Amino acid sequence: MGKNKYIETPERMWKLFQSYKEEINSNPLRQKDWVGKDATTVQREYTRALTMEGFECFVMDNTEITYPDLTEYFEGKNESYKDYFPICSRIKREIRADQLDKGFANLINPSITQRMNGLTDKHEITTIPERKIVDMSGHQKK
Repeated sequence: MGKNKYIETPERMWKLFQSYKEEINSNPLRQKDWVGKDATTVQREYTRALTMEGFECFVMDNTEITYPDLTEYFEGKNESYKDYFPICSRIKREIRADQLDKGFANLINPSITQRMNGLTDKHEITTIPERKIVDMSGHQKK
């Protein structure tokens, strides 16, 4: 007999993710700022991006899971979780799409978005040191 799953069904996983999205989208980050010559205090609102870490914490707050590790559900290695693989793949793609969309629109930091999603340019630069050979007559040769 296998261990009981804390998230009983793929449908429950999807409902948790939908609730997480709603929570993120309806609760922007707020930052105190001062504007104008009189330094009037304002609250600026900033959009929040979906993250896997955020979803894990949300699940931990809303289920019996006390450690935010959804690896069994998302990795696809354990056959007893195979019914979750399609929904978990969808969740990962939605999180990535949300981050990319908000990054491209400069709603969140694009460079952080690129790094989180492995989209940074990687260039290999090779330098070859130049050697100078001096002959005995005092002339330099390359």
